[in-house]
Amino acid sequence: MGITSSSARRRRAVPAVAAVVLALLATAATPAFAAAGGSAGRPAADSEPAHGAGGIPLGISRLAQGPGRDVAITIDDGPDPRWTPQVLKVLRQNHVKATFCMIGTRAQKYPDLVRAVAADGHRLCDHSVDHDVTMDHKPVAYQRQQILDGKAMIEKAVPGVAVTYYRAPGGAFTPDSRAIAAASGMRPLGWSVDPKDWSRPGLPAIVAALEGKLPRQPTVLFHDGGGDRSETVAALKQYLPWLAAQGYGFTFPARTTP
Repeated sequence: MGITSSSARRRRAVPAVAAVVLALLATAATPAFAAAGGSAGRPAADSEPAHGAGGIPLGISRLAQGPGRDVAITIDDGPDPRWTPQVLKVLRQNHVKATFCMIGTRAQKYPDLVRAVAADGHRLCDHSVDHDVTMDHKPVAYQRQQILDGKAMIEKAVPGVAVTYYRAPGGAFTPDSRAIAAASGMRPLGWSVDPKDWSRPGLPAIVAALEGKLPRQPTVLFHDGGGDRSETVAALKQYLPWLAAQGYGFTFPARTTP
């Protein structure tokens, strides 16, 4: 009887042990998305949520909003006291509203230009505190500081005006940075057309890149900061009327749809 009783107890113990092991394995498999102190630049987990707080998608927006032949113009790396006013003038002459992706320290230095951009009806985008293109290799706490402090610097210049997008410097997004931005009400913003105006390749090269085959509902990348932007201004003067002649309308990047 003693042997039989002991064997029975061992058989009853097996399911209990198996249940504990399975529970531990299930816990280990649960992704810790955007956990504080997580590894920067890690790939998104398969079970990554599609939306952040407030329903903002975590996916990077690369399309202009709207169902038709629409294009979204985005302007990066300003504001700049020389080039931003010139870009604003060209946009105004062509009745175009754009999205300005501003560096926090630049917005802090030139708040009047931030207000001028907002007063003309353009949208604002957080481009981090100081445009660190290695952000995706930095700790999550550093990414959070760059994103949230950059947003606060822009907001301070224009109280009450929403900063509705976040564009990572150099497009260096991580799952964590996208989650931080979305939780703060900012859609992660990419682009689909890059004429590389920042490298000053010459006006013909910029225009050729812009007037090539356009993707559906393109988001186009330009710059008003980071150096001599005379080629950018000249390209906008040619490109915006050309787009209008092709039947394109001007809108903002998609914010609440994939």
